Amino acid sequence: MITIDGLQNFRDTGGTPLTTGGVTRSGVLYRSEALSTLTAAGVEQLAASDIGVIADFRTDLERGAAPDVLPTTRAFQVVPLPLLEGAMTGFAQAAMQATDPDAAQQAIAVALAQLPSLGDLYVSMLEHGAVSFAEVARLVAASTDDSPTAVLVHCTAGKDRTGVSVALLLDAVGAERSAVVADYAASAGNLEGPWADRMRGMITAMGLPLTPELDALVTATPAAAIEQALGWVDAQGGSGDYLRSGGLTEAELDALRARLTA
Repeated sequence: MITIDGLQNFRDTGGTPLTTGGVTRSGVLYRSEALSTLTAAGVEQLAASDIGVIADFRTDLERGAAPDVLPTTRAFQVVPLPLLEGAMTGFAQAAMQATDPDAAQQAIAVALAQLPSLGDLYVSMLEHGAVSFAEVARLVAASTDDSPTAVLVHCTAGKDRTGVSVALLLDAVGAERSAVVADYAASAGNLEGPWADRMRGMITAMGLPLTPELDALVTATPAAAIEQALGWVDAQGGSGDYLRSGGLTEAELDALRARLTA
C-alpha cells in the first residue's frame, strides 16, 4: 500500500469485495483530494508510484487557485474533466462576477437559499456528467501493468465528484453495494482535521455563515447521499448502462471489468 505525504483522503480502491467473490485489484484505481498540498516527500512518493494518469474533476477556477503539485522527474497524463456540480467555488464565482460588494452578497445569499442536499447534488451531477464519468472508466480500462498508467481520480475534497465517479466504476464491475457505500463514507473521517478546518476557514473568509447545511455539503459523506445517487443510477438501468450512455463502448466496459477484477 502506498501513501502520499500531504494528502488526507488518498487511497487505493483495491481490495473492495465483489459480489462474485474476491476483491478488486490494487494498483489500478486511486482516489484523493487535490494534489496541491503534497510535501517534498509526497512528490517523491507519487513519482515512485504506479500512477501515471490523473483525472481532475475541478473547474478552471479551482485548478488556478490550488494547482496540483506534480513530480518533474517523469511525465503524467493529466486529464481535466471539469464538473461544476460539487465545486464550492460556485460561491466564489458568484462573488467574483458581481460588480459590487452588495451584488456579490446578494448572489451568495441566493446560492445559499438554493443549497441542495448532497444526494440531490449527486443526482444533478449524474444527469450532466455521464461523458466525464465514462471518460474516467475509459482511462482505467486502458491502463496496463507494463508502465505507470494507474489512474488517480481527484477533485477538491475527493469526496463528491470523485466519490460519485469511484462509486460508479466499482458498482459497474460488480463490487458489493455495501462496500461501495463504505468507501464513499470513509472520506468524511479522512478529511476531518486540518483539511476540513481549512475549508471552514475559507467559507467564513468569504463572508458566508457556516450553517449546518453548508458544513455538511463541504465536509460530510453520509451513506444516504451515495445511496440516493446509486438508486438513481439503478433506475436508469444500472452503472453499466449509465456509463454506456456517456459513450463507453461495450468493449471498454468489458476491459474495465477485466482490469479491476482480474
